[in-house]
Amino acid sequence: MKILAVSDEVVERLYSLCQSGHFREIELILGCGDLPYPYLENLLTFLNIPLYYVPGNHDPIYNPENPLAHVEGGSNLDLQVVRFQKFLIGGFGGCIRYRPNGTNQYSQSEAYLRAFRLLPRLLLNRINYGRALDVLITHSPPFGIHDEDTHAHRGLKAINWLLRVAKPRYHFHGHTHFQRRNLSPSETIHGLTKITNVFPYKIVEVYT
Repeated sequence: MKILAVSDEVVERLYSLCQSGHFREIELILGCGDLPYPYLENLLTFLNIPLYYVPGNHDPIYNPENPLAHVEGGSNLDLQVVRFQKFLIGGFGGCIRYRPNGTNQYSQSEAYLRAFRLLPRLLLNRINYGRALDVLITHSPPFGIHDEDTHAHRGLKAINWLLRVAKPRYHFHGHTHFQRRNLSPSETIHGLTKITNVFPYKIVEVYT
């Protein structure tokens, strides 16, 4: 299955690529946070395929009743697990807390408590499908992998825990702008998981 994964920066060129049929083989859009919701809605409209996303630290608190606080037609995957075709996909939004009242920001301890809420579904998946997760999408990178020394871009240790427990084959995240800072690599193999920084977008083919 081919996926269009996006995060952090609007790339208007994607609109013309959508209209030209460049993405005709894409079956799913994954949003890894910090993108204007109208941008995600436009991609969804152009491609007419499912969209799952997690909020970033520049996104509003999710509210399905507020049209400005959710992606119309998309599915917020924060602390959720879904089965799409043959793939088990989970989401974990937000980043490290760097402001006292920052939106979608969490201390390391708070992030762990949030991650633990996924455990029942992960265990149920392992019973039903023989595996907990195929794809994990987050906004933040894991601690020590693709993160930065600045506090605002330090990774979340709870994501490292999720990778150890769920053992997904693929992990997509945003938050750190590798291309802008000319950092590398944007892909890392960690245990059984291929971790990819999708900023600002990547086309990825995944396999079960």
